[in-house]
Amino acid sequence: MLSLQEISDRLEIQDLLSRYSYAIDERDWDALDDIFTLDATIDYSETGGAKGSVAEIKAWLPVVMAQFPRYQHMVATTKLDLSGDNARSRTVLFNPMVYRKEDGEEQIFFIGLWYRDYLVRTNQGWRIAERYEEIGYAHNVPVMPAIPSIADVAAS
Repeated sequence: MLSLQEISDRLEIQDLLSRYSYAIDERDWDALDDIFTLDATIDYSETGGAKGSVAEIKAWLPVVMAQFPRYQHMVATTKLDLSGDNARSRTVLFNPMVYRKEDGEEQIFFIGLWYRDYLVRTNQGWRIAERYEEIGYAHNVPVMPAIPSIADVAAS
């Protein structure tokens, strides 16, 4: 039987994962400050993205995501291993996206991946200290220009 503390922890972490999805989908980059620890590492490199600190990723995301007029991040089926004030999770993400080509035509594509997270309990509640995006599959992905790096974004 789950203790009240474990029930609370699981609900708080599930809410944290949902808030991340909403922050990205609503392009509310500053909301990431309440989702990640100050020293968090975010690694989107396996899926073609960047790896960096929260500040670097917050500067990078608006540039990269501008090429996608619409998208959704739907998280589900979290495997959670709690250990006191720390936790590890693996969460399914289904991510339909719309890409607008140079001629204005739009193409819908789908990405399935897992978020592998290391989470910590802080005075402000649960936060993600490490996030790694692991690719599962991609379908109907359009030919797109290369994604800029964090250094490219910082230089512009």
